[in-house]
Amino acid sequence: MGIEREFLPEKRFMLRALELAREAGLAGEVPVGAVIVRGGSIIAQGRNRREEQKSALAHAEIEALAGACKALESWRLEGCQLYVTLEPCPMCAGAVENARIERVIYAADSPGAGTLGVPVYRGFMEEEAREVLREFFRELRCAVQPTSPCEAAEFRKAKLLGI
Repeated sequence: MGIEREFLPEKRFMLRALELAREAGLAGEVPVGAVIVRGGSIIAQGRNRREEQKSALAHAEIEALAGACKALESWRLEGCQLYVTLEPCPMCAGAVENARIERVIYAADSPGAGTLGVPVYRGFMEEEAREVLREFFRELRCAVQPTSPCEAAEFRKAKLLGI
């Protein structure tokens, strides 16, 4: 009950996510809905569409993130919050983190959340992948020489990281 009291003013956002989840369920999808809020207004929303789109990527959160990126004309969604009816899966959690979402509020825990369920192998052809990154950033640094102390510091940081 305490968490509901804390988020009482924002209840309308989760209510919209629940409406979207019901829509998904009526369409034969796993009933998950998501909304992205910025400045007290919903700027994007999504619902599961995996069956409809025949895509493993068509999760409610991904659809909402794509809409928010389009609305803000940026992949950086700083200052935005995600309201979702089910705890995000690892794919969606990664996308949320990459988009720099400020806060996630979800309604229900997801059984097995936080596990990929498939074997993960780290470091396969790591050096080759690092070389591709090095070449990219080397060309980028040549195109844009550091012109300020801040840019020079970023240049040195990239050099220290080996990229």
